[in-house]
Amino acid sequence: MILDQIKHAELYYPLGENFRKAFEFLKSSDLENIDEGKYDIDGENVFAVVQNYDTKPRTAGKWEAHKRYADIQYIVSGKEKIGFSFPTKMIVTEDYNPDKDLMFLKGEGEFLVLENGHFAVFFPTDIHMPGIAVNLSTPVKKVVVKVKVSE
Repeated sequence: MILDQIKHAELYYPLGENFRKAFEFLKSSDLENIDEGKYDIDGENVFAVVQNYDTKPRTAGKWEAHKRYADIQYIVSGKEKIGFSFPTKMIVTEDYNPDKDLMFLKGEGEFLVLENGHFAVFFPTDIHMPGIAVNLSTPVKKVVVKVKVSE
């Protein structure tokens, strides 16, 4: 997992061409005014999903993981807690769905707060729980860039 501010995005270009494309999209797009939906950056190698939602209580959250894509979760506005953990601290509750590149788990983890201009990168080995309220439920605008890291 990586936690940083978007102003430092160039530090992560050496992770590969797909990551460079993802961070360039985040830095060059008018994210304040972009509509919800899926945005093509480089076909199925790199794409973004723009979301608007209200954060939820921890009890409504689900631990999730992916196998083919890393997530860059970037907060455009608002703030949320996001959980992170390791596979050794989890058990699978819903088997991996290859069509959605998604599985759900349960277990224990730590939480951090993401605010405007912050991003977190979650690799396939990083279990995460996004969208959790810091105190009370508040609106968040987030862009999740999916970066293909394996077939």
